[in-house]
Amino acid sequence: MVVNTHLHMDHTGLSTRIKDGRWVPTFPNATYLMPKIDFDFWNPANGQVSAVLGQGNDGSFIGSVEPVRQSGQTVLWQDSHTIDSSLRLERAPGHTPGSSVLMLHSGSDRVVFASDTVHVPVQFLEPDYSSCLCEDPAIATATCLQILGWAADNGALVMPAHVGGTGGVELIRDGTKFAIKQWAPFDRI
Repeated sequence: MVVNTHLHMDHTGLSTRIKDGRWVPTFPNATYLMPKIDFDFWNPANGQVSAVLGQGNDGSFIGSVEPVRQSGQTVLWQDSHTIDSSLRLERAPGHTPGSSVLMLHSGSDRVVFASDTVHVPVQFLEPDYSSCLCEDPAIATATCLQILGWAADNGALVMPAHVGGTGGVELIRDGTKFAIKQWAPFDRI
């Protein structure tokens, strides 16, 4: 299974590879989970133009998303998608219209794979900052506050996609904002 939390080029680029001169799914036996809202938004055939990227994501869609869809390996989901009893995809719009996060529940452990709701560590302390690549910064901020609030309230580990080398973070509420309780680093081999 391949999870695309959203369909920006940096989150779809390894979905396909060239074989016999054409793009094919990298993993021919996998199911690729993609948010339908993003599929429709980024599909050049629909004529939508991004306020941030213009048509800058079109090539990625054509080369990395459309071939997977044509192969019949794509599941387009809406609202939420249950993978199994421990894993669930939830909408987290703002960065893109269909952005999502992956929620893990295992016993008493909780993890949110935060995708692009957080781009830099300062957002843990100042969640109203958003990336210049967010389609709707106001919604991105509201989503970030919601995801970080859920994590703080549930003792969940937050695993961001773009904060390199740090692993994850546990947060606590600090008034209307958050504070870092502890980092959960990845050991390097």
